[in-house]
Amino acid sequence: MSAILEVKNLKTYFFTKKGIVKAVDGVSFQVFKKEVLGIVGESGAGKSITGFSILKAIDPPGKIVEGKIVFKGEDLVPKSEDEMQKIRGNKISMVFQDPLTSLNPVFTIGYQLEEAIKVHNPEMSKEEIRERAVELLKSVGIPSPEKRLRDYPHQFSGGMRQRVVIAIALANDPDLVIADEPTTALDVTIQAQVLNLMKRLSQERGSSIILITHDMGVVAQMADRIAVMYAGKIVEIGPTEEIIFNPRHPYTIGLIRSIPKLSGKRGEKLYQIPGMMPSLLNLPPGCAFAPRCFCRTEICEKEVPELEKVGENHFVRCFNFRRIADDKQSCKG
Repeated sequence: MSAILEVKNLKTYFFTKKGIVKAVDGVSFQVFKKEVLGIVGESGAGKSITGFSILKAIDPPGKIVEGKIVFKGEDLVPKSEDEMQKIRGNKISMVFQDPLTSLNPVFTIGYQLEEAIKVHNPEMSKEEIRERAVELLKSVGIPSPEKRLRDYPHQFSGGMRQRVVIAIALANDPDLVIADEPTTALDVTIQAQVLNLMKRLSQERGSSIILITHDMGVVAQMADRIAVMYAGKIVEIGPTEEIIFNPRHPYTIGLIRSIPKLSGKRGEKLYQIPGMMPSLLNLPPGCAFAPRCFCRTEICEKEVPELEKVGENHFVRCFNFRRIADDKQSCKG
């Protein structure tokens, strides 16, 4: 199966007065048709910047300094801003994490949805655009869509606003949807509804999804494959079942152990990964995760590991993945 998107050695740096922030540092992955790829990691891992880089929506002092973003056979990196405007919201769209700030409070839902259609379909009549807008609101589960088109964002609940944002993202049947923390501001019940809605619509419309989140539980539910990011690099990538049940990187293991379990004892403390994500201005030598790692050895503090294949489509960036396979908790023996 050929990839709809192939990111190759992507490097996006921010050139600040304090130094160079390597927000995305040599990231490579593929996305296939109708696939959901989950990108997971803590805040500061580089997940969102990866998504913005794909759309070339990086403002100064940020810059893509190296790599390729091959979308349907074409490299997006050398494309001009005018060329990218024809792609954004049309072939590639984005769902942002806060629907309240994604929608303009002074324009009606109908105006904003119809604008997204009209910009990329100038040949459509007003009636056709209105019909398309009603159809989109109906497809995302908004009741009485004809009436709700006249409403403003503040008249919708958080979950309803997120459904509108998803409708706008799907307005032109994009080949790829980048969803950046799409359920952060929603309660658990609405989260499940929104995630199921996105997956159903992607299958019906043939769209692929890159789901960016800090929640390992969300990607376990939604994604076909998972890429785990830490300090600007992918440290593990593979099929969801393989990552969840056979993780080979200490960071992945820590994220999975941090998921609350219904079987846990009352009063039992939740697991947390010790320490914090390092400053991207001052990364430690060697493996960036080494200061927090339960399995580090001398080489981890001196050299940066490369991605190695450890299974079918399963890759990990760790010197000690063989030892981890034997004992995921103590890494001894």
